Amino acid sequence: MKTLAFIFAFMFISSSSELYTFKLKDIDGQNFSLAQYKGKKILIVNTASKCGYTPQYAELQKLADTYKDKVVVVGFPANNFANQDPGTNSEIKTFCQKRFGVTFPLSEKVSVKGDDITPLFKYLTEAPNPDFTGEIKWNFEKFLIDENGKLIHRFRSPVTPMSPELTKYL
Repeated sequence: MKTLAFIFAFMFISSSSELYTFKLKDIDGQNFSLAQYKGKKILIVNTASKCGYTPQYAELQKLADTYKDKVVVVGFPANNFANQDPGTNSEIKTFCQKRFGVTFPLSEKVSVKGDDITPLFKYLTEAPNPDFTGEIKWNFEKFLIDENGKLIHRFRSPVTPMSPELTKYL
């Protein structure tokens, strides 16, 4: 019986910490890992600079500032929907900083769906969670990760970062 409990515990720890194994680059092209945020919740968001939801950058920054002891926001610019983030990494970074005062971490531009989907987003869209799985439908979908790297909630684009629907989990 102890062996079975150990195997289950190992499987849970392994699957929930898989998030920390992905190799990523920040918007400046430097390697980074989500493992550096272990012990905090992580809100992963696919972003775009020319979308109707782009003003959510301001709320993402507000959430990052308000809940900085509990959660880290990480933006992943993507150009998968209607060519709404066509700029270079440098252009995206400048836009986010000047227009919305973004200081939370941004990754390099990635793909969040299709044949060239970034492995992190393939994992996130297939990982079990209480909400739903499947392909990302639009910009500014949000994935809330717990302190141990387990996906605990997923929110569609219209759910704003500071909404009670999201912040009740922080």
